[in-house]
Amino acid sequence: MPQHWLPRSWKLFRDAIRGVPMDFTTAPINTAIVMLAIPMIMEMIMESIFALVDVFWVGHLGANAIASVGLTESMMMIIYSGAMGVSIGVMALVARRTGEKDPEGASRTAAQGIVLALAIALTIGLFGAIFAPDLLRIMGADDAVIATGSNFTRVMLGGNTTVFLLFLINAIFRGAGDAAQAMRVLWLGNILNIVLGPCFIFGVGPIPALGVTGAAVATNIGRGCAVLYQIYLLTNGGSKIAIGRKHLGIDFSVMASVLRLSGSVTLQMLITMTSYVGVMRILSTFGSAPLAGYTIGFRILMFAMLPSFGLSNAAATLVGQNLGAGHPERAEQSVWRACFINAGFLGVAGLFFLIGANFLVGLFTQDPEVLPYGVTYLRIITSGFLFYAFGMVLSQSFNGAGDTRTPTLINLFVFWILQLPLAWILSHHTGLGPSGVFITLALCFSVFAVISAILFRRGGWKRTQV
Repeated sequence: MPQHWLPRSWKLFRDAIRGVPMDFTTAPINTAIVMLAIPMIMEMIMESIFALVDVFWVGHLGANAIASVGLTESMMMIIYSGAMGVSIGVMALVARRTGEKDPEGASRTAAQGIVLALAIALTIGLFGAIFAPDLLRIMGADDAVIATGSNFTRVMLGGNTTVFLLFLINAIFRGAGDAAQAMRVLWLGNILNIVLGPCFIFGVGPIPALGVTGAAVATNIGRGCAVLYQIYLLTNGGSKIAIGRKHLGIDFSVMASVLRLSGSVTLQMLITMTSYVGVMRILSTFGSAPLAGYTIGFRILMFAMLPSFGLSNAAATLVGQNLGAGHPERAEQSVWRACFINAGFLGVAGLFFLIGANFLVGLFTQDPEVLPYGVTYLRIITSGFLFYAFGMVLSQSFNGAGDTRTPTLINLFVFWILQLPLAWILSHHTGLGPSGVFITLALCFSVFAVISAILFRRGGWKRTQV
């Protein structure tokens, strides 16, 4: 039995990486999940590796540099929320048009999403580049952190167009079922980031040592090159979606659909991300050490969460395409199977993080003030991993169906009404300190998963029209 199972598994893995064409509305569900999920997971693993390598090099610059990266990342989360909002909205529409066998409609949707993303990103970039030091101060940074990190923040915020387009165009590929192409693009961008990061941080040959600012420069160069490659694929027949000049003119009916879905998802993401900013603001009241420990722990955590998010994206694509093809029950089956696969993965990862927390955080810092906070964060957060597994898949599946209202309302309740007040109370009024914030995060993500499961089983998402 194993002799037959192993070759079949290897062939499936190889086909997924190569992007062998498949109709995801008729293929066996397990096969469809694997074909979509493997490249998405590989894509997110590379993103995780980059995040770890980046914080590893920045960790050599001291707590102020790490804190400035953490505070900037919290602001970038707001930008990510916009990028992810537009991306998920466009992905849902592209998946639905693909399921309906309407390639021209998918191309028009993709083009309108790109136009919208450019308009938003350029506006944010101008504002962020001008007011970077003031934004750091609003986030609670002290003078030392501002002096160290303001240029890092300026470059990251000013160059956010690369983030927007990278997220969006890869979402277009995923919606069309071309997950392998998205994987290759992100690997290209992040390999460049990993190679260029230490060069610009510490200086190599003619490249000057830019310190923490060098990490931002390397990131934007890497992402920018990946975006150029994406555009080449879209315009030269290298992907399942083909965009020409005729698709770029504003199509008001398509743009209205893009804005409606993207606006709702963006609000959903903003609720989540601004609650994250609020959490960072609460942590900043305890000084740089908890911020640095949290930043390191969060990057380590992303090594598991980003691949899990890749599996969630696979479920969203299957939901969108199967609803477009008129197979709502098949869409639901795909989601529950993805949930259990995700639970198995995160269960193993959580056990590994729980046992190896000291070792893992110690790879990035030996600062006696920072290390305990990173270890505590990692151990507390992993206690909710099985809940996160279901919550992540279910939330993305609502979005993939075009039912963006349900997860938005769940996010509003859990991450604003519950999480922020509870984090403040537990950290400042119980003696728990920063650990109170970490406990709140674990609890709220678990509540999010339970509510999502209850509402998903009701099935209202199956009737969403996009």
